[in-house]
Amino acid sequence: MLDHPERLFSIAVFLLLFGCIMPFLMVIHAVESTFFLNFLSFGASTAGLFLGTIGIAMQRLKSKKKKEEDFYK
Repeated sequence: MLDHPERLFSIAVFLLLFGCIMPFLMVIHAVESTFFLNFLSFGASTAGLFLGTIGIAMQRLKSKKKKEEDFYK
């Protein structure tokens, strides 16, 4: 997982979308608002934010490392 920041970023996008869509569905009463779903959507949104930040940082470190390797060849 740590070798593939793109995969980590795609998981983060899914979690963020879930964290945004579920509260919207609860507000329009398409899904019943429960204590569990409220905390699940909040947790998914928070986890997606952290995973996305980590994925972007790892991608930048990976590209920087690749540039340094290309410089010395």
